[in-house]
Amino acid sequence: MIIAPAEPHDLAKLLAFREEAAAWLRALGSDQWSRPYPADKLLATIEAGTVFMLRDGHTTAGTITLTPDAEDGLWTDAELSEPSMFVNKLTVAREYAGQNLGGRLLDWAGDRAYHAGAEWLRLDAWTTNEGLQRYYLEQGFTHVRTVREGNAVNGGPRVSGWLAQRPARTADHGFTDRTPAPTRLRSAA
Repeated sequence: MIIAPAEPHDLAKLLAFREEAAAWLRALGSDQWSRPYPADKLLATIEAGTVFMLRDGHTTAGTITLTPDAEDGLWTDAELSEPSMFVNKLTVAREYAGQNLGGRLLDWAGDRAYHAGAEWLRLDAWTTNEGLQRYYLEQGFTHVRTVREGNAVNGGPRVSGWLAQRPARTADHGFTDRTPAPTRLRSAA
């Protein structure tokens, strides 16, 4: 399998991918990703070079967003002073479930973060999705805290504020990596 940067023409596939994941989550009783994701916001992340596609031939097997930018209001100033990269929107196609592609994508992200000079690979997960939280703990992440307030979008409770991290480290993820070398992180000091 090949991991490569997403391109603007991948937008429709990524939106459909998210809807597939949302339907699967609904069937499990979760409201995660129940609101449609704004296409213009997703296109901006694609154009910023932070969205990556895992391809198995002509089929998209998974996707992950990896960025040096933290979501506002989640991490403390002290945490933000530590070089980190942040995982978002990790999704694996249902037809590829059970093959540990999510774990391998997290390993790829940790390896990329390490080579960018990050100390930490961090994420925020859906606050009420305990199964997802257990999954990240099984992948070597440590729960930092859960932020429930401060959603700037609508003033309501934060829905994705379960914070976790693990050290950035080299990893043998087994993918053919067609991504450009990561940009080195700037020191926050």
